[in-house]
Amino acid sequence: MTEETTRKTRGPVRIDLDAAPKAAAPTPADVAPVPDTDWPDGDGMAPTGQAMQTAAALAARRPSRLARWFWSLLVAVIGFFVSLATWNAIAGLLAANPILGLIATALVIALGLVALAIIAREIAGFARLGRLDRLHHDAEAAIVTGDLALARKVTGGLTALYANRDDTRMGRERVAARRDDVLDADGLLALAERELLEPLDQLALREVEAAARQVATVTALVPLALADVVAALTSNVRMIRRVAEVYGGRSGTLGSWRLARSVLAHLVATGAVAAGDDLLGSVAGGSILAKVSRRFGEGIVNGALTARVGVAAMEVCRPLPFRATPRPRVSGVVTRALTGLFEGREKQGGDG
Repeated sequence: MTEETTRKTRGPVRIDLDAAPKAAAPTPADVAPVPDTDWPDGDGMAPTGQAMQTAAALAARRPSRLARWFWSLLVAVIGFFVSLATWNAIAGLLAANPILGLIATALVIALGLVALAIIAREIAGFARLGRLDRLHHDAEAAIVTGDLALARKVTGGLTALYANRDDTRMGRERVAARRDDVLDADGLLALAERELLEPLDQLALREVEAAARQVATVTALVPLALADVVAALTSNVRMIRRVAEVYGGRSGTLGSWRLARSVLAHLVATGAVAAGDDLLGSVAGGSILAKVSRRFGEGIVNGALTARVGVAAMEVCRPLPFRATPRPRVSGVVTRALTGLFEGREKQGGDG
């Protein structure tokens, strides 16, 4: 290597900046999003609707025989001693002051009459629920056997059940005008279902959608422990009671609780309260769930599970099975109830 070459190599190196491509300056949009540890892409788990699953398990669980005996005996002992103390108090008042004794006696008699009225209402509620069960059972038997006489009996029972309701007056008139022209069991029951039950189905669906919306909102916005479980349990029991009332099965407190337990026990036994991908993608194709936190995802899943319970309650309380009219789809109920519920929150997350 010559001296001239060595001198050129050791000299300064010139770089033409104008010829080199310029790299674009990074922007906040190029930064990778912070992973959400409560979401499937992070380290957490996807929303499972834990509040609804817990509420369903609590409602469907049957107490042990020992527990039933304990509570029954406890109520009997407390009632016995309260009655004995009341009797002694009234006897003492009558002996010491007859006027006060008569007032106490009148109050106790009034309390007893109110208690008897409550008991009578509960018995009447169980009777109405039993009437719906018999109509449903007879309708299924008429469909299976094709018994026209039994189908006419069921149609007559439905007409009598809704005889005092103005919202079924036009339907009852149309059934009465055409029932003699229908000569097969399936056609007669389909006529009764379309004319009498289809309007009631819409009322029941509105109750289900309102309950699903309420459970979703409480779960998403109330961070208190067990508040979502309490809200889910009370909302579902109230929803099942209102669905039963829509179909003519007005019941008391005990009847409503027993009906709710029957519906939720059926869902737990069939595994229908387990959250799945069908619930996660029910609202707007799952796009909301991709933008909000796990708390709002839990709200959507709990609302969807409430809708599933509501559809099951419609099947249980409805006096006729779904045949002439389609069975409500849970995804459709969820979409109507929850679409747009968290839009404001979603926009806030997108703007941030």
